[in-house]
Amino acid sequence: MSVIHHRRSTVTALILEEREPTSVRVMKVSDKPIMLTKGSQFAAGHGMYTLTDGFVPGKGQTIVETGIAIGLPEGTYGRQAARSGMASKMGIAVGGGVIDADYTGEVKVILRNPGEAKCIF
Repeated sequence: MSVIHHRRSTVTALILEEREPTSVRVMKVSDKPIMLTKGSQFAAGHGMYTLTDGFVPGKGQTIVETGIAIGLPEGTYGRQAARSGMASKMGIAVGGGVIDADYTGEVKVILRNPGEAKCIF
């Protein structure tokens, strides 16, 4: 999954450019999280990981914990999206997907399985 940070408007973008550089803060809220990773230098987002192995039932969904909280700069939001590998190899879609800049709780992810078979992750 990916967290992609967007500016909400061109006005916000101008305000952000006038400030000191901003960054995304990541905090562990569990003792076993895997921190965000970037697949390559030019990757559009960061990979997020589940705390435990699990499954998504056929024609169903599940909510998974990541063990992390994310602090985003004012005027931005995070977006969760299925990575191409997860979507094409496993057929899994990500539901919901918006992390507001003022949300301070653990990031959880809704995984949906449109297929008939249970998908194990």
